[in-house]
Amino acid sequence: MAHDSPIKADFKMAPDAIYFVPLGGCGMFGANMALYGYQGQWIMVDCGMGFADETMPGVDVLLPDPSFAVALGDKLLGIVLTHGHEDHIGAIRELWPRLKKPMYATKFTAGRIGMALSEHSWGSQAHVNEVPPRGRLELGPFNIQFIRMAHSIPEANSLAITVKEVGTVLHTGD
Repeated sequence: MAHDSPIKADFKMAPDAIYFVPLGGCGMFGANMALYGYQGQWIMVDCGMGFADETMPGVDVLLPDPSFAVALGDKLLGIVLTHGHEDHIGAIRELWPRLKKPMYATKFTAGRIGMALSEHSWGSQAHVNEVPPRGRLELGPFNIQFIRMAHSIPEANSLAITVKEVGTVLHTGD
């Protein structure tokens, strides 16, 4: 990850738009991380890792670059996790110290994150707020509905992310 040049995250947003900024996971398997923004406030969905293939000799693990999210500072309201697969939560143990934002997940996913973070001296600082199955969460202007999905891991969810003034975006998770 490059840290040489500061990222500028202060720009004018259209008042009637929800912004989607994929920081990882689009066009490739793994390293899922996406931002949704509205009028200067943002949420992150997932914080996963990926695995290198034969085209990347000497590389084992891929992490999304969170520089833009870090530059948002207090405008980033939290991290919402769709499910407990490593390509959706695996980067938390490496990136949370840079993000330091509250996390939101269902019980199973929160438990997996808690086990991973317990291995770090700072792990007790990172709290995962449990969201009940089919639960709702409000972060700033974002009303987030967890939608249970069939998947190869318990408690997988899609998210219906609604901004009352604009509409709803469906984030499928996978």
